[in-house]
Amino acid sequence: MADGVTAPEYPRFVADDASGRTRDKILFQLKKKGPQTASALARRLGVTPMAIRQHLYGLSEDGLVDFEDERHRVGRPRRVWRLAAAAQSEFPDSHADLTVELIDAMARAFGQDGLDRLIVERTRAQRARYRAQMPANDAPLPKKVAALAKIRRDEGYMAEWSKDRDGSYLLVENHCPICAAAEVCQSLCRDELQLIRSLLGRSVRITREEHILVGARRCAYRIEPR
Repeated sequence: MADGVTAPEYPRFVADDASGRTRDKILFQLKKKGPQTASALARRLGVTPMAIRQHLYGLSEDGLVDFEDERHRVGRPRRVWRLAAAAQSEFPDSHADLTVELIDAMARAFGQDGLDRLIVERTRAQRARYRAQMPANDAPLPKKVAALAKIRRDEGYMAEWSKDRDGSYLLVENHCPICAAAEVCQSLCRDELQLIRSLLGRSVRITREEHILVGARRCAYRIEPR
């Protein structure tokens, strides 16, 4: 993974004891890296597989994780763990309920056209705020992608970036803190894609390869120099 990654953004229920912290780290890893085996989690966290399994079964009883046994031609099935839907509430949601209520109220008060104008204004202010934190337009593309990832990470998107062998870049957002709002106002997602394009410039082509709103576990943007 490329440089510039800051401290992990663990779930909001972090406990005081070591056992609670391990549970939180397991949820963080499943959120950030996707479904994994207990052995893979153990390697990442430096804990024994037996201890990880104990935590996983406890999290399963709490309804925060579930699993699927993958069968192969030979050997025992491999148990792969993933976050359950209930675990999403343990991560930042930017006051989702209030946001959804406000969007509904604005749509009723101003109509869809009025709501769209408000979203455009919100994106304009967001773009100005981002530009103030971005390097100059003529800066190398990796520097701009890294800066954008940091901005998004600071806003709770659990963002990271990497460079592939073909020379393209991948900007990944493992969490969407505005997901509830975007579900009722999908122009937010449309404008966010345009926002990224405007910040990285005309010299790149940007494609959204994964999208939380259509069922993916994360949003992922492919950035290719033209």
